[in-house]
Amino acid sequence: MKALANPTLKKYVIDDSQYLLVNEMFDRAKELGYNKFTDIALNFRNLIHYINKSLPDDVIVYFLHHTELDATSGKLKAKTIGKMLDEKLTVEGCFDIVLLTQLENEGHYFLTQNSGDSTVKSPEDMFDLKIDNDLKMVDTVIREYYELNKEEN
Repeated sequence: MKALANPTLKKYVIDDSQYLLVNEMFDRAKELGYNKFTDIALNFRNLIHYINKSLPDDVIVYFLHHTELDATSGKLKAKTIGKMLDEKLTVEGCFDIVLLTQLENEGHYFLTQNSGDSTVKSPEDMFDLKIDNDLKMVDTVIREYYELNKEEN
């Protein structure tokens, strides 16, 4: 949050964002009790909410995050470190756009809409179902869609 307090750029990338969770968990591995998991979950949620509420609308922060299959639902979801983020928050719910990298013979691409087996989502008319794995292009489309490049009167 300190690095984003006075943003000088229009886009930031947190790669791999789940390591914010993992590194804090390992830093506190010898602590006993559930409180450390609560703290870690709160820190991550607070970062997301800070970005969503405090940054200017034209500053976009991209979270690149690993995925895992949810043992209960069988759906692909963001990998986290505990039940609080999975069951109480659902990390992907904090974002308007969630893309998923897929690999096929022709290479990598982003999947933009949910087929029922993941948490992928984007405004229906923003992207095609599959798009190039190109974050610069994604950023351009998002800025055009939300008219973030227009001068304010």
